[in-house]
Amino acid sequence: MNRQLSLYAVLGAALLLSACSRSMSDLEAWVVEVKARKTTQIDPIPQMKQYEAYAYVGENRRDPFIAAPGETRPNDSGELSALRPDLNRSKEPLEEFPIDALRLVGVVTFNAKTYAMVKAPDSVIHRVTTGDHLGQNYGRINRVSEAEVSLTEIIPDGFGGFIERAAALAATE
Repeated sequence: MNRQLSLYAVLGAALLLSACSRSMSDLEAWVVEVKARKTTQIDPIPQMKQYEAYAYVGENRRDPFIAAPGETRPNDSGELSALRPDLNRSKEPLEEFPIDALRLVGVVTFNAKTYAMVKAPDSVIHRVTTGDHLGQNYGRINRVSEAEVSLTEIIPDGFGGFIERAAALAATE
């Protein structure tokens, strides 16, 4: 029995090795064909331009270090504006999402009050009105109309303070 198993093992190995020795003429033909293809010239690497220094001349331009109209920046004494988001109030559901992910899908008037129907990315529709908050930048709704929801966001100014920025959520078609 042991001898018979050895015989089968030797025959199986011989059979496997014979399968490896088949003709590779198709592979050789492909290699010849690829080598016969016409080569194309590769474009040289472009030369880097030398750095040219730029001298800022602010003759009639706004000084980039002075606040633009509507911005609040630290004054000369380093004192920041009192504008700050209210971190103690409870966040509303739509403050979880960025404004560009929200969609205004309709407007409803009920008891002389106008409500906007806002669809969140999770496909839930929320009812909001003036004074509610939405967006990740502490946006507070100022006005609700058929065309859009206008709001004011409080964003960092890059100097440790905050500035207000107008934003809107337009109706989708």
